[in-house]
Amino acid sequence: MNKLLVICGPTATGKTSLALHLAEKFGGELVSADSRQVYRGMDVITGKGIPVNFKFKISNLKLGAEEIGYWTDSRLKIWLTDIVTPTAPFSVSQWRKEAKKTIDRLLQKDRLPIVVGGTGLYIESLIKKIESIDIPPNKKLRTEMEGKSAKELYETLASVDAIRAANMNQSDKKNPRRLLRAIEVGLSRERQSKRQSKEFNYLLIGLIAPRDVMFEKIKKGILKRLEEGALGEVEKLISQGVSWDAQSMTGIGYRELKPYFEKRENLEVCIKNWIKAEQRYARRQLTWFKKYKELKWFDVSRENWRQEVEILVQNWYN
Repeated sequence: MNKLLVICGPTATGKTSLALHLAEKFGGELVSADSRQVYRGMDVITGKGIPVNFKFKISNLKLGAEEIGYWTDSRLKIWLTDIVTPTAPFSVSQWRKEAKKTIDRLLQKDRLPIVVGGTGLYIESLIKKIESIDIPPNKKLRTEMEGKSAKELYETLASVDAIRAANMNQSDKKNPRRLLRAIEVGLSRERQSKRQSKEFNYLLIGLIAPRDVMFEKIKKGILKRLEEGALGEVEKLISQGVSWDAQSMTGIGYRELKPYFEKRENLEVCIKNWIKAEQRYARRQLTWFKKYKELKWFDVSRENWRQEVEILVQNWYN
């Protein structure tokens, strides 16, 4: 039946913990859908949260010339974290290709694929048909646009695809990488077609919490990551030659700490900015996932919510 269980929602709602519990109960394996956790050596700031008893093992799958591994405790497995180096570019098209390859293997073994994460576009690329995902980067265009400001890129996008430009949020309008990608898609003269995919019989589960509860968990989580060595992780990446311009270093946490390492801002201010950025990201995630009418929401601050999830999954899976 090509059953696919998807667990999504804002950050700090316990998605991975629930996914591991359901994997054990229903004979499944996790497929990570988090654009910040694909990079090796970027563990603390991205909050990978791999259980301490899990070990990393190499599989016979490959991404280009590189072998892909997985995390396991010998019973459960987590796929598609730590699959590329921090200096490598990585796209949603690449993730979808590897995710579908992994999911197909799990289905062939009668294992339940459990896609878990908060990157909405990754999840959408599996359950919807989005034609623009496979449009390749335009090297000539990128050379021509190199050095342009976000404002200039936005003006270019508005002339190429006024509708896409008008629908951008403030964060996207200030993000040169996203603006450039939107221009590429617009110039290709193809438009996104988000038709329902018939490939999987999927169940969408969303985890949510009251905003004040979620924001407090985000704050505590970031303070814990600082205690666990977030600053040391950045120092190590820089010593290994990872540039601040690398795609991986534009992620939340790294970009907010950048002014501290460049001695332009004190650490306390950078931490506050990191917390605010993570909270804004949670709001954007919530907005993204709420557009899926078929998604079943569960409030993790309520009692017995896990039992309710189990009953829903049991009924769907059987």
